[in-house]
Amino acid sequence: MTNNTPKKTALVVSAHSADFVWRAGGAIALHHAQGYDVHVVCLSFGERGESAKLWRKGEMSEAKVKAARRSEAQAAAEILGASIEFFDLGDYPLRADKETLFRLADVYRRVQPHFVLTHSLQDPYNYDHPTATHLAQEARIIAQAEGYRPGEKIVGAPPVYCFEPHQPEQCNWKPDVLLDITSVWDKKYQAIQCMAGQEHLWEYYTRVAQQRGVQAKRNVGITTSREIIYGEGYQSIFPRVTEDLA
Repeated sequence: MTNNTPKKTALVVSAHSADFVWRAGGAIALHHAQGYDVHVVCLSFGERGESAKLWRKGEMSEAKVKAARRSEAQAAAEILGASIEFFDLGDYPLRADKETLFRLADVYRRVQPHFVLTHSLQDPYNYDHPTATHLAQEARIIAQAEGYRPGEKIVGAPPVYCFEPHQPEQCNWKPDVLLDITSVWDKKYQAIQCMAGQEHLWEYYTRVAQQRGVQAKRNVGITTSREIIYGEGYQSIFPRVTEDLA
């Protein structure tokens, strides 16, 4: 018997080539293990503002830095089980025109994601991050429009979750989803170690995962036998529509 159930998919829109690893690597690996096809779009390589260690080596060029960051991101995506593509829009500043929006909308149409992960709506420390979020949001709307490329299958209304910014208190980011990533932490940490250009963040994001794990355990009940050590936090943009509040 042929199984006509469509494959479950997810889309991650990352401003820079390492963001999806720090902030959503656990979600990617977890859903890959559950049978999802997860696709990552890196809008830029982070070659200007997020590659200080590479620039300090000397004898570097923008092309060399981009190549190094691409290699890191590809290796990390392979570990996590995701496909990946690069828009190469540049960073600091990240900017996009109408054609880029259409390009991202086309990714939505192709992937048909069941959910989307991207950055917080605000980040006073890094304007590239909310720019990526707004691009992801606007492209989603375009991909839903019947009049955009009529005849193609439109996108429904996949929930959008904002992953954790570096300083959440300053970004008006408050998690309403705590994802247990304990079972895939080893995969996430392997992917983190691919990010040689930002080695100073490896242990920071380990501590973040441990903190969210403690909070997740508290929110399912500290007396439960369920072991939660590592977690990721997400803030949903849209209301959840359900017939079951349990």
